[in-house]
Amino acid sequence: MIWLHYLPALLKGAEVTAIIALASTALGALLAFAAGIARIEGNRIVSSVALVYIEVFRGTSLLVQLFWLYYALPLIGISFDPMLTGIVGLALNIGAYGAEVVRGALEAVPPQQHEAARALNFGRMHTLLRICLPQALVEMMPSFGNLAVQNLKDTSLVSLITISDLAFRAQMLRNITLDSVRIYTLTLIGYFIMALVLTAFMRRLETALRRGAAFPRTVHG
Repeated sequence: MIWLHYLPALLKGAEVTAIIALASTALGALLAFAAGIARIEGNRIVSSVALVYIEVFRGTSLLVQLFWLYYALPLIGISFDPMLTGIVGLALNIGAYGAEVVRGALEAVPPQQHEAARALNFGRMHTLLRICLPQALVEMMPSFGNLAVQNLKDTSLVSLITISDLAFRAQMLRNITLDSVRIYTLTLIGYFIMALVLTAFMRRLETALRRGAAFPRTVHG
């Protein structure tokens, strides 16, 4: 079958897509927690910096962000490998959206928990790490799962900064063979399978966290 002739190239592209998606999602999660916590617990300057980061990357196009990192930064003497540029660009974008998820989940922790922690003379960081985050993390997972899948789909944009991912290889094959139907059908199936695997993983992680939350580290006055 002619379909099978396209698979080796597309699978190599899918491998690159998976690496970028996983790396950018992990880095984006770190940025999300850092910015989200900074918005609540940081001093005025730190909170303002986090707010600017969040608003800039939520309020501008991801494609333009990637172009800026890849084409504009080198003009001021800062350049990165295309792969690293793609990972950082996606991470900055998903991190900005994730920061609002983190902030919202932390603010949803019942006020009684904070009051009880203060009554027991817990410090702010102790309260955050041992009381608030374990409870908020469970509430974040559905939104984080959606963001992770969206980030996977957004990886197709890195093909525009010369990264040979699944979308890039599909386009190259299509230019050579003009077999749009078969190539893009296989590409759609590839993204769909990766999204299913990622969704299943995030749901298993959410289930594990919810089981752990069956004995929450709440504070009782």
